Amino acid sequence: MSIKQLPPHLVNQIAAGEVVERPASVVKELLENSIDAGSKKIEIDIEQGGVKRIRIRDDGKGIPKDELSLALSRHATSKIASLDDLEQVMSLGFRGEALPSIASVSRMTVSSKTAYSDQGWTLTDDGQENFDEPAPIAHAKGTTIDVRDLFYNVPARRKFLKTENTEFKHLSEVVKKISLSNFQIGITLRHGNRNVLSLQPAKDRAGADRRVAEICGPAFMDQSLYLDFEAAGLKLWGWVGLPTFSRSQADLQYFYVNGRIIKDRVVTHAVRQAYSDVLFHGRHPAYVLFLELAPEKVDVNAHPTKHEVRFRDSRLVHDFLYRTLHQALADVRPNEADENRPELPDNMSRRQYDAEAIRSQQNLTIPVEQTQSSAGMQTNYARAYTPTHATGQVADQMAVYNRLHESGSSSASRPAPLADKFYDKLSTRVDSSLPIDSTSDDGSVPPLGFAVAQLHGIYILAENAEGLVVVDMHAAHERITYEYLKKSMSDDSIRSQPLLVPSSLAVSQKEGDCAEEFAHTFQQLGFELNRLAPEKLAIRAVPSLLKDSNVEQLVRDVLSDLLEHGSSERIQQEMNEILSTMACHGSVRANHRLTIPEMNALLRDMERTERSGQCNHGRPTWTQMSVDQLDKLFMRGQ
Repeated sequence: MSIKQLPPHLVNQIAAGEVVERPASVVKELLENSIDAGSKKIEIDIEQGGVKRIRIRDDGKGIPKDELSLALSRHATSKIASLDDLEQVMSLGFRGEALPSIASVSRMTVSSKTAYSDQGWTLTDDGQENFDEPAPIAHAKGTTIDVRDLFYNVPARRKFLKTENTEFKHLSEVVKKISLSNFQIGITLRHGNRNVLSLQPAKDRAGADRRVAEICGPAFMDQSLYLDFEAAGLKLWGWVGLPTFSRSQADLQYFYVNGRIIKDRVVTHAVRQAYSDVLFHGRHPAYVLFLELAPEKVDVNAHPTKHEVRFRDSRLVHDFLYRTLHQALADVRPNEADENRPELPDNMSRRQYDAEAIRSQQNLTIPVEQTQSSAGMQTNYARAYTPTHATGQVADQMAVYNRLHESGSSSASRPAPLADKFYDKLSTRVDSSLPIDSTSDDGSVPPLGFAVAQLHGIYILAENAEGLVVVDMHAAHERITYEYLKKSMSDDSIRSQPLLVPSSLAVSQKEGDCAEEFAHTFQQLGFELNRLAPEKLAIRAVPSLLKDSNVEQLVRDVLSDLLEHGSSERIQQEMNEILSTMACHGSVRANHRLTIPEMNALLRDMERTERSGQCNHGRPTWTQMSVDQLDKLFMRGQ
């Protein structure tokens, strides 16, 4: 068969196969063009899920009459002119493929007017790139693109479309994603005669909060953190959901790079690692995050649909995302609740406000046993199990753990194991002779308040300035113990245990090169690896805490992570799982009765401990009920 030049119509339809998958794809491309045109208001009208009609109207700068036909030609764009421009591109659309590709599989009309023109102009494209002269039309400043009968001339593509509701669901999700990265633009979405979305421009942080709440739901905003951090030429800001607001599916995850919604394995891995220590198994985090970096550090031209990007230094991006999110989640402690406390009345200090709030509440009159018999229970929460404080060595901690549990007893009423000194100074800070409504050292009521009772040997009931605090005693102590174990191991460094007989490991040459490159990383993690041959490694030492693990598989997994992401947390995760088990078995159990000072010591420790809002398994450790919420439960004032 001889070589022939393809006709423009067929070329455009081939390009449309990459760019136009369904109505949602059309809306994405046209919305990005409107945003690049500097629009402040965009209206989207949809009929039959977008298959029958998609009309997008904006108030952007418009297209001059003599450029209308050029705008509908392939590879015609106003956004780049050279290779240098391509490497510095900040606009959303720049390939010059969207309009001709869409026109080749639909009936499309473009109408536009610039601020410098007295007359609007319209042009209809049949996909052949044979244009008539633009016709005059009455039109406000901006552009309207009307797409009708999508895939009318490609029946094979049309039959793969789903139902009207399904296609509109995909389309509306695209609108929501783009709306979240363009707070300054008002966006209206209508389906038939129904107004589906009406987003007002956001001029400040409060307006941005409202838009995120409209799209992601008020529950997300109520249980999310706002962060804004910058380092190493990278900036991350946005909203991250608390671990307690996890999802069964990854359906509330929006990540933007320089304003462009993307999906990237490096990003996904970093976020998942940041949540790994606080998220319940099988659950997914929720977030709306924006990463900003110099345009030359990211390649946005990696895919025709521009859903994927390629970072110049993916390891730097991964580490920055992981460390920023990891620290943000670690810093969530009960004292974060202070940010949501009511504003202080004029001429009233925080101490006066807290004291008044406590006085206005009626103390619970549940009898609490202040002392325990020596025969029945251990005397002090301060003596509840925590790994040996004096040594801080993981090996010693394991020895303590094994001795404490070698009897195999699992009775819930059996008192927790003992370590004498770790909490002594904490328990003495709260004197049982003090009244329940006393204040802390700085004169204000602590975020978790003061204990008033223990319920069924499981929950601690405390009273703070807002109302009632309920704490899961075991879950809270488990997190405190776990964080102490991790810090102790970190401070003392990871100890290695040499193997009597080195273990040989067959690897690929690429993995062998990686092991040599990251030899120092393995050494820091407690491994000693030697390369015996291009495709053979010897494991001569392992972390003492992991001596009974499947070390060969762990090394393979770490090498895989290092090759793909440039970093790995697998070894630390394996260690954390062991420490988590130690903390779980070593924490105070149900039916362990605590005195008021012991309960207060636990509350104060929660306020100081990172990630104390969740136990090691991702369950919440405490909850707050305000006086107003309690009033509603009992219909007071109604």
